[in-house]
Amino acid sequence: MDTTDTSPVDEALAKALQEGDEQALAVLMDRYTGKLLRYGRRFLTSQDDIADIVQDVFISVYENIRDFDATRRFSPWIYRIAHNAFVNALRKRAHGPLYGLDLDLDRVMPHLVYEDPDKKEKERAELRVVLEQGLGKLSPAYREVIDLYYFEDFSYQEIADVLHVPLGTVSIRLSRAKAALKKTLPKDL
Repeated sequence: MDTTDTSPVDEALAKALQEGDEQALAVLMDRYTGKLLRYGRRFLTSQDDIADIVQDVFISVYENIRDFDATRRFSPWIYRIAHNAFVNALRKRAHGPLYGLDLDLDRVMPHLVYEDPDKKEKERAELRVVLEQGLGKLSPAYREVIDLYYFEDFSYQEIADVLHVPLGTVSIRLSRAKAALKKTLPKDL
C-alpha cells in the first residue's frame, strides 16, 4: 500500500490561487478551517462569532492572495490574518471573556503513561482544568505565544512573523510565559 501523500503543499495551492485557480482556495479552506476555529477559541468563546471571523479570514485570504510570497510558508501568513481578525474582534468586545482553551493534552504532556484508561481520562480532565486556569491568568500576549508554540507547532520565526515582533521578543515572551504559567500551577504537577 502506497502511503505517499501526493497532495499539493499549501504554498503551491497559494500560488495556484494567485494564478486564478479558485479550487485551490477550497482546498486551503478544508485544510485550515478546523485549525483556525481552534485558534479562535484562544480569543473568543462564541462559536458563531469564531466561525464568522474564520469566514472573514478566508475572504481576506482571497482578496489579498497577491500579497503572499509563495517562497515563504503559507501557515504563518494565514495565521497573521487570523490573529489580526481575532484581535480586532477582542477590541470590539473588550469586556467579554478573553480565552477559551481546548487542550490536546497528549501533545502538551506526551510523557504521561497510563495503565488504566479510566485513570488516564480522569487525570487528563483534572490537568486540563488546572492548565486552563493557569493559562487564563496569563496576559493575552503570553497566552498567544504559548498557544502558537506548543499547540500550533510554530517556530520562533513563524511566531515573530504572525505577531509582527522581533525574534528576541518571541523568545523573551515564551520564557516569561512559561515562568508565569509555572507559578500558577500546583507544586505537585
